[in-house]
Amino acid sequence: MDLRCSDSTPCHDQKANSVSTPSSEPLRPGDLISDQAGGNSASKSKPTVLAGHAPSSVPAELEPQACGVAGLNSESSGGSGNCDASTGESLLGDREVSQQIGTQLKLLPMNDQIRELQTIIRDKTASRGDFMFSADRLIRLVVEEGLNQLPYKECMVTTPTGYKYEGVKFEKGNCGVSIMRSGEAMEQGLRDCCRSIRIGKILIQSDEETQRAKVYYAKFPPDIYRRKVLLMYPILSTGNTVIEAVKVLIEHGVQPSVIILLSLFSTPHGECSMTGHGLGAKSIIQEFPEITILTTEVHPVAPTHFGQKYFGTD
Repeated sequence: MDLRCSDSTPCHDQKANSVSTPSSEPLRPGDLISDQAGGNSASKSKPTVLAGHAPSSVPAELEPQACGVAGLNSESSGGSGNCDASTGESLLGDREVSQQIGTQLKLLPMNDQIRELQTIIRDKTASRGDFMFSADRLIRLVVEEGLNQLPYKECMVTTPTGYKYEGVKFEKGNCGVSIMRSGEAMEQGLRDCCRSIRIGKILIQSDEETQRAKVYYAKFPPDIYRRKVLLMYPILSTGNTVIEAVKVLIEHGVQPSVIILLSLFSTPHGECSMTGHGLGAKSIIQEFPEITILTTEVHPVAPTHFGQKYFGTD
């Protein structure tokens, strides 16, 4: 794929690593917290949460057989993708995410539309057409909010009636990176919003002998070290694939603080009973405290069939 597209239509809206000021009133699951960081008069509300955790190291890969999970490319199997997920646990709201994972994980505000899309994607009886249609809609919502986290600047335009309008325009210097293969499902959603944005790719799979993460392919824009990165991976299960992808980006000069991980579904955290290693979104944040993760749902059981059903290989 030719990654050197025109950069004439950059897409961004606000600082990638801005954090909200905690509200004095108690929050309910799904509440939206306004982010006014940066002092810009055109700031918009961001979905965010309130508390953080100290960083710690996370292993590059877990033994899938030891944990009973799907391994690195967990979207290709039908397993739950979580070692010790309790059947009694349910999805987490903003407050629970804040307390258990950290401020770097941001949830889209929940509404009935998003809930229905999540339900169709999880429904094993849904047709592939309905599945793809719902997945593409949910991807678009996540991508739009991801772009809303990026920087912009004020500008003046003239309307057809001669009126001077003070607005904003997106700043240049951003790109997308998809983690193959399931991450490629999100590329079209990004291009629909940013027609000429540059998109890189990373292929990471588990080594057949060591069962550890191994990078087989990586291609980025040559100046990616100067760009903000929208990292695309729809199903965040163990977190190990994303951790390896971020390490590759760091090797190419990208700082974790300018990486926004776009994900549809995420598992929260926990420990594998066999290894004691961390899992899910928390493991990524522990490894890279400055990264931002944007998702629609945090639930102990992820729809790991996503990649297979989306690409018709189930």
